[in-house]
Amino acid sequence: MRLFTRSLEGDATAAEVLRTLRERASRRGLASPAALTGEWFGGEAVLVPSVHVEAHRPDTALRCVDDQPTVLPDPDAPPEAVGGGWIGYLGYGLADPAARERLPRQRLPPAAWGWADHVLRRDTTGRWWFEALAHREPRELLAELGELVKHAGATPAGHVPACEEVHRPDPALHRKAVRRCVEEIAAGEIFQANVCSRFTLPFTGDPLELFTAGSARFHPARAAYVAGDWGAVASLSPELFLARHGRVVRSSPIKGTTPRRGPEDEHNADVLRGSTKDIAENVMIVDMARNDLGRVATTGTVTTPELLRVQPHPGVWHLVSEVRAELPRGLPDAELLRAAFPPASVTGAPKERALEIIAELEDQPREVYCGSVGMSSPVAGTELNVAIRTLEYAAGEVAFGVGGGITADSDPEAEWRECLTKAAPLLSLLGRDG
Repeated sequence: MRLFTRSLEGDATAAEVLRTLRERASRRGLASPAALTGEWFGGEAVLVPSVHVEAHRPDTALRCVDDQPTVLPDPDAPPEAVGGGWIGYLGYGLADPAARERLPRQRLPPAAWGWADHVLRRDTTGRWWFEALAHREPRELLAELGELVKHAGATPAGHVPACEEVHRPDPALHRKAVRRCVEEIAAGEIFQANVCSRFTLPFTGDPLELFTAGSARFHPARAAYVAGDWGAVASLSPELFLARHGRVVRSSPIKGTTPRRGPEDEHNADVLRGSTKDIAENVMIVDMARNDLGRVATTGTVTTPELLRVQPHPGVWHLVSEVRAELPRGLPDAELLRAAFPPASVTGAPKERALEIIAELEDQPREVYCGSVGMSSPVAGTELNVAIRTLEYAAGEVAFGVGGGITADSDPEAEWRECLTKAAPLLSLLGRDG
């Protein structure tokens, strides 16, 4: 199998090309397109024109990422070429100690993956590329998709219909869970845990249009869309879980949040920089990410090149750090994921006990939320987000989770307000007030 790459004409946006791909798939009876947009694999977008993303059981959820063909390079390919690979998600339930009890309430499969042997990639200069993994150059497909990209701007944007009703989580139950978590911290069971609640809304629109509208509004760094017969996932995540390129792996945990009152709001950014509680959250999660990667990394290679940087995001400020490590030669991705999944920033410390306490405190499954969405390519490596700000569509409903890290000095009312702050942008996207 070889990598084939060709540059394409056209300056359409990723959203315009994705809508055109949806029309193509519908017209020809193909599987739905999939997408990664924002900051993936050194570019702005990786779009899969059509891919069968199929449900996986827990015992096969990690098998795909290690089932990669050997690919001969294209000497003329740009260094950021992706070519294709496995695209899909790992649901948080894969690590949920109460997963069996929650199974009857699960709407989506615990994991879903699909193999893509060709992609359309937009680089940081705005140039589009056709890339494929094949035994010979797919000229007809190249010609068809080249014309599609060239004329994609003619596809009109859709709209996201407003949802009439919101099934909101019970604030009293969330506050109770926070108080119980603080008690577990005082008892020495854990240092920190993430406590979440879940919103559900009826939805009659197109989940792909929900993804393109959300991406245009929020500009998330790690947005991802996958769909199948089981439903759809539109992840508008700002957070990187893992990026592995060769032997180097990095993670960028986000922990610490405060409202952002417009583009010029530096006051709340300064408040976040000085928040003892938020700094404690972030530092503990960084330590846990270091520990997770340290389980499989080469000894002495785990570093923290960035700590406690304040970043602007839609409606909020976040504290962001970065952890890097070097992996032993030949270590499979599945082994890396077994060591690090689920992401540190959405669990707690120590992770194993935090997962048990979270399972006791939360009465609904997180599903894809707090898991990970992304792609594993035999050419470009593996990149996965943290599935926060993530809309899950199934059976005529959209659901999403929100939550926050609980420490010894957490205030239950303040934690609930943080949930509302995080939920507000998604509710607004769905035509509802926060």
